[in-house]
Amino acid sequence: MSIAMVGTRGVPARYGGFETAVEEIGRRLADAGHRVVVYCRTVPGSTEQPLAEFQGMELVHLPAARKRSLETLSHTALSVAHLVTHRTDAAFVFNSANSPLLPVLRAARIPVATHVDGLEWKRAKWGGAGRRYYRMAESLAVRWSDALIADAQGIADYYEDAFAAPTTLLTYGAPIIRPGQDRLAELGLEPGGFHLVVARFEPENHVDVIVDGYTRSAAVKPLVVVGSAPYADEYTQRVHDLADDRTRFLGGVWDQELLDQLYAHSATYLHGHSVGGTNPSLLRAIGAGAAVTAFDCSFNREVIADAGRFFRTPEDVAREVEGVEADPVKAARDGRRSRELALRYDWDHVAAGYEDLARRLATRDVPKRRPSGARRATDADLPSVAVAAEPRPDNVLHLPRPTQSPAWHHLPAAQQ
Repeated sequence: MSIAMVGTRGVPARYGGFETAVEEIGRRLADAGHRVVVYCRTVPGSTEQPLAEFQGMELVHLPAARKRSLETLSHTALSVAHLVTHRTDAAFVFNSANSPLLPVLRAARIPVATHVDGLEWKRAKWGGAGRRYYRMAESLAVRWSDALIADAQGIADYYEDAFAAPTTLLTYGAPIIRPGQDRLAELGLEPGGFHLVVARFEPENHVDVIVDGYTRSAAVKPLVVVGSAPYADEYTQRVHDLADDRTRFLGGVWDQELLDQLYAHSATYLHGHSVGGTNPSLLRAIGAGAAVTAFDCSFNREVIADAGRFFRTPEDVAREVEGVEADPVKAARDGRRSRELALRYDWDHVAAGYEDLARRLATRDVPKRRPSGARRATDADLPSVAVAAEPRPDNVLHLPRPTQSPAWHHLPAAQQ
């Protein structure tokens, strides 16, 4: 089959979950003998020559408007214009924000499945108009897609509750990795000697809550923060203002070997994502055997189940990081359980699901009638109960933190 993958930044994966999925799924489909075409965004000012092919996938590079609210849709519009003149058996469109373009594909008789992602309209970065747009886009995706893809059971449940719309549940994969530890020395770190955050700096990823909670804690091990945000200078500054001298900001880390060693050898991986469905960063962390402390929401509980700790407030974060340092035996046990749970998420199985769906699309083995897209009220419409970190008044004195673990950290654990 000829399969097109549209709506992401493309490959090689250097940004987020969609790009990771396209790379992992696309190369497996190519290995299986299919022609896979991935539409990629050009990077202004880049001196790198755009690749025509990557891991068996054909790449088409097209520009995008350099404005957050228009970037995704503008690039996808150019991609769809190209696609309708270059026939394909099936198309996968990532992100429900691209759904206004689905009628063009339908008019060209190109069968399409839309990966709807998470509850994008709940992201704090969007104002009222942006949130209304994303809610409308969900409805259009339901009405105009031949099939919908959900990457978490919670997302599948949401589309069933809100639209009475069936979905195909295709999660991401969690590679089982056992990296070395030699790269940690480059950062002056030791195995088990640091807490870790890996996230784009966006409010719904709760980086500010994590950093604030850590600052309030008596933790001795440093907090290592990996990530940044291209459109969030104010939020980034807020995160930095909440930190103390125990926190180390590394910015974006695209070296996968180094990142894997950070996951595998952290005392705990703090995961604050809350609206995006199953998150590849969390899956990679559990595949590396990290002990996870996650924001308490259905998507994260679905992945780590009984293997981790949970938080909602800065006080929760402070309690949990102190608990990890006080009981490293339990943290190690949680890490082993994480790796067991990661076995449920296999990229080969995921790619096989996409291959089966592509075949059903190509043979028109999909429902002739789609749901109307009319929305019903759901629990997702209720106001979020997440507690954001409060800015610290200028007149608050920051007391120094202990330079070594309190003595009670070394007392034997109580016998159950």
